[in-house]
Amino acid sequence: YKGEGTLPASPRDVWECIKPVAGGLRTKWDQNVKDFEVIEAISDTVSVCRTTTPSACMRIISPREFVDVVVVKQYEDGTMLSAATNVEHPLCPPQPNFVRGFNYPCGCFCIPVPGEPDRTELLTFFQTDLGGYLPQTVVDSFFPSSISGFYSNLTKAVKALKA
Repeated sequence: YKGEGTLPASPRDVWECIKPVAGGLRTKWDQNVKDFEVIEAISDTVSVCRTTTPSACMRIISPREFVDVVVVKQYEDGTMLSAATNVEHPLCPPQPNFVRGFNYPCGCFCIPVPGEPDRTELLTFFQTDLGGYLPQTVVDSFFPSSISGFYSNLTKAVKALKA
């Protein structure tokens, strides 16, 4: 899935809301992220992280956990990138009460809009196997509304951050 939108905030403010750090803002505004923790910091730009999600679709989708290697990068033009893909890690075996999901390569690009310092183009790419025994129709109905909610809630979060 690909999401694309222009947000009424600077790339720095958008990044503040979505950056993959423990204790970050994402768990406060993203309804699909319950918790985010760094399992191992490999460098200042690469880490192994665990993300948990709450149940969804009237509890048809039970809580999930994802373990990913995450890289962050800032480019000379001000674009900020967070990219991730599934990894197994000995410090993070599957936890009870969660279904282990699997993220294929995915990420977010915060791209400055030339000449408009308070606008950011955000590109998101998701390819996730939710794991478990979900009918494909449930998965297919969940992701489009989830991505739409992500952009809507992120817009509210960056407006609140600026207030």
